[in-house]
Amino acid sequence: MRRSTERFLTTHAGSLPRPADLIRMMYAKEEGVPVDRAALIARVGDAVAEVVSRQVNAGIDYVNDGEMSKPSYATYVKDRLAGFGGTGNTFVYQDLVDFPNLAKRVFGDPGRSRRKTPGCNAPIAVRDAAAADDDVAALKKALAAVDRTDAFMSAASPGVISLFFRNEHYKDHETYLFAIAEAMRHEYETVARAGFVLQIDCPDLAMGRHIQYADLDVPEFRKRAGMHIAALNHALANIPPEQLRMHLCWGNYEGPHHCDVPLVDIIDVVFTARPSAISFEAANPRHGHEWTVFERVKLPAGKILIPGVVESKSNFIEHPELIAQRIARYARLVGRENVMAGSDCGYGTWVGQAAVDPDVVWAKFAAMAEGARIASREFWT
Repeated sequence: MRRSTERFLTTHAGSLPRPADLIRMMYAKEEGVPVDRAALIARVGDAVAEVVSRQVNAGIDYVNDGEMSKPSYATYVKDRLAGFGGTGNTFVYQDLVDFPNLAKRVFGDPGRSRRKTPGCNAPIAVRDAAAADDDVAALKKALAAVDRTDAFMSAASPGVISLFFRNEHYKDHETYLFAIAEAMRHEYETVARAGFVLQIDCPDLAMGRHIQYADLDVPEFRKRAGMHIAALNHALANIPPEQLRMHLCWGNYEGPHHCDVPLVDIIDVVFTARPSAISFEAANPRHGHEWTVFERVKLPAGKILIPGVVESKSNFIEHPELIAQRIARYARLVGRENVMAGSDCGYGTWVGQAAVDPDVVWAKFAAMAEGARIASREFWT
């Protein structure tokens, strides 16, 4: 990760709006309709080129492929790994239990309702080794067209895979986690060898508290989170921390979130993960106050914070002055060189998800870039 040395850099959490025709192709693939692989790869490549160009034009420094090839940030692994042929999973979101009408709206999202989460019912192994290579090739081509090199690619953490895909094969959860970690190592190292920053998506370390581990108290959840991080660190052992970032998320859905585990209760555990940079929700109404955590918690040497300074579920375009204020709060506490501006979460978490209008997404990014320039004038002039 390139550190800020002259100004605040900008990035985002990963997924971006997909073109309508690509959404239709991805829906068909998810529903078992035959889709020509070469045609899909070509359309994904064109979409990546477009989304990279739009990020650059909006003022984003660390761009990515928008996760164009993936039906979602986590469930895509069922297409790349063998062993997932079991029964589908169901989820109880603890914060939605008391709001059944809202729950219907959340789970009725076109993308979310189509997701496939078959359980693990056989040994896990890499099935489609070429998929990660295809992703890398598409992003490299798109970057060359805009003469850029700073980029990241996302991959699901072993823990979030275990959240979405129930274990019906391995003797216990720890064995299951490490089996996933071994299989995902191929994708992780493919991205790293290409020279990109690898982002590991880790909602299991926050959202997991009120979904996967809702029956545990916080001390027990911290132990489970530590197990998840141990598996993650095992999978990332061959990649330098400076080439790694992670995304911490409480769930990218418009819900009450009153059951979210507080950042202060997990941040020390999160710091034990190998990635040097931590992207996390910091703009939405449930977590916008948590910058004060760093008045009491010292940022470990070598770590970088990527707080969300624009929301991912609201069509409000944040004012650049507000964005600058959010950046400045963290910079004053942990040092200007240790802060990069980001988004709370993605804008296309599932294929077909459109909580934020695509045109508004790019306007939000432009506002973030302007806010970063305003904050930079305060800290570098």
